Amino acid sequence: MKTLRLRGDHVTLAQAVKAVDLADSGGQAKNLVRSGAVLVNGVVEVRPGRKLVEGDRFATGEDEWVVRR
Repeated sequence: MKTLRLRGDHVTLAQAVKAVDLADSGGQAKNLVRSGAVLVNGVVEVRPGRKLVEGDRFATGEDEWVVRR
């Protein structure tokens, strides 16, 4: 499992998707999330603005990341 480091208290799901290079732009990240291709803590999430905090996990396909400080 890979780690995404937080810079503040939270990161939005779309920002996280872009930060781990699953999308080239914010718009592309939002579309990927809205398509239902991203899981947060094991559940499909379609809200790109969903806030991820320390300990949250997100995944696409076989790749998974955990959010840490």
